Amino acid sequence: MSSAENRGTVQVVKNRYKPSGKFHFPSPNTPIRNEEGSLMGVTNPRDIVHIHAYGGESIFFESLGKGKLLATRCDNPDCEEGHGSIFQPFRIHCPDCLVKATVIDMTDIAKKTSRIHTFMITERTGAFNLLPRPLKFINVEFKGVSTVLMGYLCMGEPEIGMKVIPIFNTRAPTSTILDLWWVPEGTGEDQLPENFTFE
Repeated sequence: MSSAENRGTVQVVKNRYKPSGKFHFPSPNTPIRNEEGSLMGVTNPRDIVHIHAYGGESIFFESLGKGKLLATRCDNPDCEEGHGSIFQPFRIHCPDCLVKATVIDMTDIAKKTSRIHTFMITERTGAFNLLPRPLKFINVEFKGVSTVLMGYLCMGEPEIGMKVIPIFNTRAPTSTILDLWWVPEGTGEDQLPENFTFE
């Protein structure tokens, strides 16, 4: 049986994770040698399946695959600092009063008011990067929202203050933040990457 056939899966039973199958797949070591052929070390390849629990943020990630951008708002009237504040990225609790925040749909706010606050372009990425290079990371600000959201501009060249529109991976969602990308205002539906839509 190949490792792919027995790859680990997780079910939730009575609100508890129940893993089954394999989550760790060792591979043979390979010698590392210098120019003279002397042994310097070995590779130690491993394929590991991680379980990443979303908890109270599950609704945020699930909604991206449905073309919605959710945020939270502090509705605690006793919160002197945060009352009425909208938080994006999604926060389960208000950081000022620690009361559970109210989930809101801010998709329309994002479509109408999103602008690039700042940006960074890089050729160097993390070990498990799935995005094409160069990576154009943008911090997106929204009218009436207290925080900024880091995102990925998938086309065009970023500029501070540039109006951007969210697009969503609704045809093959990954249930991760990679289901939300950004494009410059004026981008046509026919220009969007595969599996992405405006809604």
